[in-house]
Amino acid sequence: MVNPIIFGCEGLALTPSERSFFKVFPPMGFILFKRNCNTKTQVISLINSLRDLVGEKVPILIDQEGGRVQRLSPPIWNTYPPAEVFGLIFNSDKGKAKQLIKTNYQIIASELFELGINVNCAPVIDLIEKRGHSVIGDRALSSDPKTVALLGKAVVEGLESGGVSGIVKHIPGHGRAQVDSHESLPIIDNCLNDLLSREFSPFIQLRFAAAAMTGHLLFPKLDQTHPVTFSKKIINDIIRNLIKFEGLLLSDDLSMNALTGSIGDRYISALEAGCDVGLHCNGNVQEMELIAKACPGTNEVSKGRIKVFLKKVADVSNNREISEMNELKASLREGLKGFFNLT
Repeated sequence: MVNPIIFGCEGLALTPSERSFFKVFPPMGFILFKRNCNTKTQVISLINSLRDLVGEKVPILIDQEGGRVQRLSPPIWNTYPPAEVFGLIFNSDKGKAKQLIKTNYQIIASELFELGINVNCAPVIDLIEKRGHSVIGDRALSSDPKTVALLGKAVVEGLESGGVSGIVKHIPGHGRAQVDSHESLPIIDNCLNDLLSREFSPFIQLRFAAAAMTGHLLFPKLDQTHPVTFSKKIINDIIRNLIKFEGLLLSDDLSMNALTGSIGDRYISALEAGCDVGLHCNGNVQEMELIAKACPGTNEVSKGRIKVFLKKVADVSNNREISEMNELKASLREGLKGFFNLT
């Protein structure tokens, strides 16, 4: 049985309590953070341990965007530019930017694939906004929705050609948030037409993506009370019916301070609102046990989406296209001259 939750773990190797818990309550997938990644050998060993417990096909996720958000860090792994760099290049040479960003994420995918990581929580297709909080900032590709959509598609293509599936985030758009949703709940008080022309636009263009991650955001003109992750109205009316997103909908981390209530209640609220799968990142076993107790099971619609997503991840890994990394790295270094010093 696949339980509709993705869990983190505490450290570089599984603890006895984690082993016992995951064996009894196997999640749909796992997500790794910097605390879990020290050396290549160690990461491979950790992933093998997770798959030995839960199954060979379990997705292993990571946030390896480049720039500030890189869970795999130098000197063991490469340094990659923030997404905004490619948006700046796009302003002067659209074709070059699309090729460079695809190459960048092919190389990222190659590093992940080598370790056994098969899902990257990227691209960020939120917009750069002048008054937006820096939690997004240069993680976003551009302030122009069309540019973001074009480059976001190239990110997905690059990842997939390297054998790794992407997750677009943070649907339906985090850019105008003026606070960090890790710390408190952002309020974006714009009307629907305004949101359609900007925030929602890149997500409409990437509506066929395999998966998307919600933003913990309050849009009072769409739902006065509930943040996106807990909002049936926004998930059904906006994400599914207006944006027409068809893939797996994953909550952002349920332990973030933008949300209120016990961890079990948060999980139930996310699933009842229409998230197919919850995400819990901090590796706290006590909290994971509370989520397991609260788990209501999976409805038939979400079961179908989970099945499609798992098949997509497997197909992408099996159909990996790229092999010559040295040529790709040389091409990327040359293309980024003057914008970013790639190591």
